[in-house]
Amino acid sequence: MAGRKRHSAEDIVRKLRRADELSAEGLTGEQIAADLGVWAATLYNWRRRYGGMDIAAARELTELREQNARLKRLLADAELEKDALREISKGKF
Repeated sequence: MAGRKRHSAEDIVRKLRRADELSAEGLTGEQIAADLGVWAATLYNWRRRYGGMDIAAARELTELREQNARLKRLLADAELEKDALREISKGKF
């Protein structure tokens, strides 16, 4: 398996559905992972994170995670500015 590739949430859900089909055919986890072109550990992590979701739910989850990360960065920036203003108001610069 070649270098690292980012899969979209939609691709992951599609591959998990294909994995379920292959599993029903009696293939092992290693064979399923090889057929999908991913590592078995990756497949396990995808099942844990996206198992049972449809494409719309996976897309929404991805968008919410991105929004959450953006809000955390904004909060951290605001806290840094607040701390800087406190230090300036104390006369320590």
